[in-house]
Amino acid sequence: MTKVKIILCCLSLALACSAGCSRKVSTAAPTDGIRVSSTAPAMPILKGVETNPLLRVTVYVPAKHGQVSVQSIKARLNATALHDVEKLEVYFTGAEPLFKKEKLVHTLRPASEELEVPLNMHLNPGKHYFWISATLKEAANLDHKVALHVTQLATASGKVYPVAEDGSAYAKRIGIALRRVGDDGAHTYRIPGIATTDKGTLIAVYDIRYDNSADLPGNIDVGMSRSTDGGQTWEPMRIIMDMGPPHENNGVGDPAVLFDPVTKKLWVAALWSKGNRSIAGSRPGLSPDETGQFVLVSSSDDGKTWSEPSSITRQIKDPEWRIYFNGPGNGIAMQNGTLVFPSQYWDENGMPHSSVIYSKDHGASWESGTGAKANTTESQVVETTPGTLMLNMRDNRGRFRSVATTTDLGQTWVEHHTSYSALPDPVCMGSFIKANVGTKGGEREVLFFSNPATFSGRYNITLKASTDLGETWQPANQLLVDERGAFGYSALTRIDDKTLGMLYEGVRELYFVRIPVQEVIH
Repeated sequence: MTKVKIILCCLSLALACSAGCSRKVSTAAPTDGIRVSSTAPAMPILKGVETNPLLRVTVYVPAKHGQVSVQSIKARLNATALHDVEKLEVYFTGAEPLFKKEKLVHTLRPASEELEVPLNMHLNPGKHYFWISATLKEAANLDHKVALHVTQLATASGKVYPVAEDGSAYAKRIGIALRRVGDDGAHTYRIPGIATTDKGTLIAVYDIRYDNSADLPGNIDVGMSRSTDGGQTWEPMRIIMDMGPPHENNGVGDPAVLFDPVTKKLWVAALWSKGNRSIAGSRPGLSPDETGQFVLVSSSDDGKTWSEPSSITRQIKDPEWRIYFNGPGNGIAMQNGTLVFPSQYWDENGMPHSSVIYSKDHGASWESGTGAKANTTESQVVETTPGTLMLNMRDNRGRFRSVATTTDLGQTWVEHHTSYSALPDPVCMGSFIKANVGTKGGEREVLFFSNPATFSGRYNITLKASTDLGETWQPANQLLVDERGAFGYSALTRIDDKTLGMLYEGVRELYFVRIPVQEVIH
């Protein structure tokens, strides 16, 4: 090879190297101190809600840098979300890290998985926050998820910054806002219960609190929503308990629901307060003028029509007790056909006790057990093995749930070894069911429990599973459903062997989600 050829070859290699190095510098993350990151709150995206925060993008501009002009962000949406998402909105909240629907920067209707959102904003040194929110289509599928990832931020100067993710809840389940503030003229919806009939129909019950969010006494009726497609869609609300005028002083609420698989009958229990006859105003006695009433309604046609309310207080209440009513949420049918509702009574000294009521003749008559533990109130019950009931109780001592078992329908109780130790609770109602579900090891009986899983404060609505009938609750078998602050009550039901339904409280609203069993049991 001649010297000229060698020189030309070397020059060519040098130019190629120079070009390659130049390309690497232009695509690498700038080293000027600007950092961009994202985080995603754990919460469902809800049909019927206009804004659903998907994720937050944080842009940090160091003091030494000076003002920066951000041009756009690029993002990637999962494929199924294109069928479910109506629009995405980008909000700028400035130095405020929490989501606020104030400064709308851009709206787009996604047509492909790869997205680019123009920003065209000038950011001074400091931290700046952008939020991306989603609005769902009416036909969005509750079994799908929406996953949005912001991949890079570009500036007007041509610099491109990668977005660091923190591993949080980017894939969000789709749910539905079953009852919202103002629906049918109501101020608040509270106290969920839910059951599945033999036809697969979901029956949801709850308080309709017309005037305010306060408990009884007040202008409160019991409402019911019905779904025949596993919760994907719901029929219009029906009122199934209304004790008549004067409505502002004749409320009924705190419902619980059960389905009798033998008679195919639905039962709903609730507390009727004639005047001030809820917890604070009830007195010894049996009549509606003296004490709150334990009332029932029933349906023999899969929830399409309902009976008039009738009181069973005289059958189950000791006249010396202050009040006796159900634990809200769900009741059960035992394997031998006995119907059981969790209950609570406040004795002659005003001390609450969790208990159960039961019917051995499919609702023709009812009897009561004794108190499982003093200073406990709202409870839920399951039958662990034939004839053994496990009662999971809200405990006024705070910090944990209490648990007791009985083999004689609540005439005697034994405190369980997990009581006041295994399940954190901020003094709130919780849901507790047993269900035959499909797992990796085949079909098995599993206990499921949901509540705000905290020692104090109603947030972090969490679903937990016990694969040994409540003997242990393993950390691996739990799922954070919604981290937001809420009123905190929840109700679970088995939809099929692969899916659970959860109806739970937001703030004055009720939300429903479908949860695959495989997300809870690992």
